[in-house]
Amino acid sequence: MQGYVQVYTGNGKGKTTAAIGLAVRAAGAGLRVLFSQFAKKGERSEHRALARFGDLISLKQWGSGSFIKNAPTEEDARLAEHGFAEISEDVRSGRFDVVVLDEINIAVHYKLIDAGRVVELMRAKPDAVELVLTGRYADPAVLEAADLVTEMNPVRHYFEKGVDARIGIEK
Repeated sequence: MQGYVQVYTGNGKGKTTAAIGLAVRAAGAGLRVLFSQFAKKGERSEHRALARFGDLISLKQWGSGSFIKNAPTEEDARLAEHGFAEISEDVRSGRFDVVVLDEINIAVHYKLIDAGRVVELMRAKPDAVELVLTGRYADPAVLEAADLVTEMNPVRHYFEKGVDARIGIEK
């Protein structure tokens, strides 16, 4: 099967959720999935769900989980660089049919990873690998190199009314 590059971006809710849905669908078809998260750390409900597909879905995290609300630290840069190097090897290895780089666009936006290197990875991936990149602020070069781009745009969100993230829905 021919693999493509998908980008889920925009300021609306649902980018990671869409990537999780694709990962579950792929696992349901017997495909091997690597779900790699940049900028996130810690276990959330989706991690427990993905773990149920442990023979088909692998999860890796590359981030301190702190710079979404604060400026990135040197540790964030080190984690992102190490993660990107490892994931680049994973993409090229052929061990996975689908590779998700969750929040990679955020890592690029904060200059933890160079956009040119991401585009290089997009172009160098094996033909059979489906590569999915998520996160707001997708770099124009990444958007241009992608085969599919979906932009999530907020229309209304109950967060604006003071509703906190709920377990099983947003976290």
